[in-house]
Amino acid sequence: MKIIDLELGDPRLESDLLPVLSELRPHLTPELFREVHEAGHPQGLRFTAAYADDGRCVGAAGWRIINNTSSLRKLYVDDLVTAAASRSTGVGRALIAHLETRARDAGCHELNLDSGTHRTGAHRFYLRERFDIVAFHFSRPLTAPEDAS
Repeated sequence: MKIIDLELGDPRLESDLLPVLSELRPHLTPELFREVHEAGHPQGLRFTAAYADDGRCVGAAGWRIINNTSSLRKLYVDDLVTAAASRSTGVGRALIAHLETRARDAGCHELNLDSGTHRTGAHRFYLRERFDIVAFHFSRPLTAPEDAS
């Protein structure tokens, strides 16, 4: 497996990473993905792709390094997904290991993420990977989903 951080403008973001990311975020069109990435890049948004030995993209991670008062400096994972056909093959574990190395190299004190309450399979995976449940995440919608784009 090869794990690559993809830079803004890299055509593999749409050709390789977006189809995998869309399994988690089906609302993302190529245009919306570009808009979000271009707006989020100055805020630290980055994307990492995991490739199988045959060259297929089998995993995707969206992440950023954040400085805040609660953890001082952390690597926050916005998105973590393994292609359905490649789950339970070590892709997620490899992506987390890659992100943990990035976090340590950047002087982060934490690696963290949120996961939807309905994603129980993902929760089992995160707990196996030694993540702890440390908070509740609250959200108040300000627009209807169809107004978000």
